[in-house]
Amino acid sequence: MSGLLRQGHFLGSKLRTLRKRNGLTLEELSSRCVQLDASNAPSVSYLSMVETGKRIPSAAMLGVLATVFGKEASWFLDRTETLAAETRGPRLSAAEPMPLEPAFLFSKDLLQLALPELLAQTGTSGRQFARLLVRVWQETRQNEFPDIERAAESVGQRRMPLSLEEVLRIVKDTGLAVRWVDEERRGRADPVLRARFEAPATIVINRKLREHEARLKYTLAFFIGHKILHNGDGVVPPHSAAGPGFEEHGTADPSTGSTGGMAPRDVLLAWRDFECSAFAGALLCPKQPFRQFLVRERHELSAVAKLGVTEAVMMRRMTSVSPYRHWHFFDGYEPGYLRAVYRGNGIPLPWGNMSLVPDPCPNWAVFRLLRETQNPRAASSQPVSQISVMRDGETPRLYCCHSLRTRDAAGVSHVLSVGVDLAPALEAQGLDAREIIGLIDDGCRRGGAGDIPTAAASAIRTVSHVLNIAWVSHALAQRASVICPRSSSCPRRSPCGD
Repeated sequence: MSGLLRQGHFLGSKLRTLRKRNGLTLEELSSRCVQLDASNAPSVSYLSMVETGKRIPSAAMLGVLATVFGKEASWFLDRTETLAAETRGPRLSAAEPMPLEPAFLFSKDLLQLALPELLAQTGTSGRQFARLLVRVWQETRQNEFPDIERAAESVGQRRMPLSLEEVLRIVKDTGLAVRWVDEERRGRADPVLRARFEAPATIVINRKLREHEARLKYTLAFFIGHKILHNGDGVVPPHSAAGPGFEEHGTADPSTGSTGGMAPRDVLLAWRDFECSAFAGALLCPKQPFRQFLVRERHELSAVAKLGVTEAVMMRRMTSVSPYRHWHFFDGYEPGYLRAVYRGNGIPLPWGNMSLVPDPCPNWAVFRLLRETQNPRAASSQPVSQISVMRDGETPRLYCCHSLRTRDAAGVSHVLSVGVDLAPALEAQGLDAREIIGLIDDGCRRGGAGDIPTAAASAIRTVSHVLNIAWVSHALAQRASVICPRSSSCPRRSPCGD
């Protein structure tokens, strides 16, 4: 203990900086320590005093703290290694902002005249463009919507997991009624109705949804959100499934009769869809309990069964509640279509929701799973993890994604993929992210894939431990891949597909 007293002058500031760089609260750090060694774990108040220099931890307690962050205990003592405060902000987009100059050409009046023609000439529907606007808003807010979280928590009281009976009780308590209907899919191109809302207080649900309890709970939670947030005014899109492209490439909006341009209703429905979806996720997976659940389960997707929600809900909520902000999420359909996108880490899109990509890079896990033909009638597949290097201009970036092939309510195969940007996590540990990425990149020079070098694997394993995301470590068992936004932009002298 006397050695710690003599060498612990900078221990508190190092601990505080390291904790903040990894996005952990004092409560979360204390909980992580309890998981490792409850008898030597510090309380929240004691951690606060350690960080402010009012207390020096015992050698055993320091050992627990060091283990959480993948460090040697000696690193915290008076040596030359320091960590600068985190100054790097999240990359909100893979593209550079467009300079709107000269300003008079980008006035509101001219944009209002030009946008309808732009949408018409590119074949972009109003709903597609509205969803793009909502997605950019979501990404600039880093998925943080505290007003929606509070509204959901006031209804659900932060209970988790919620059983179907409990969700139905909330439906009743909020003044809603459920009417079950039998609706079959009339043709291959027609949607499968899951549910719709009839103002002021009726949820009309396809009886077949009873066979899928997790989807039923989400659907109920979605319309509970509409009742709570918008007093059940009925201006909310129905829940339907028809595979890729139906909603975006479907018929005219019956309320307007319009087939082109962007009506105010397009924006309103896209926004309501987003708000009610966010509410449903927050009701079924309230922030703090779900955050603690992810810590206990190390973000393993197999734990979804304990929550009684769909994999899509669990994966999307990871991006909202994690203290680590550098996440992305894709929900991809063949041949090249995204129903949902989130890019808190600015990852370039492999395709879009407004047009098909003619030259997708074959090394994305999303594409590989969509191309998978073995047992095509299977309802789902085992998730796969992948470490990927992407050349973003002259700057290489390192991602780990966790992807799952599954089927929607219409029985159409699609791929869910959630992932993180590993570079900020490497830098948070005082490691040279560029050097580590370079090692992996060098190993992939032939054929676009290669084994992960030992030094790089060790660094990634440390990051997996600190972030407490088990599937990052799982990915080390596979070869790393080089991925590109497009095949035509492949940085290899011999492209991967050759």
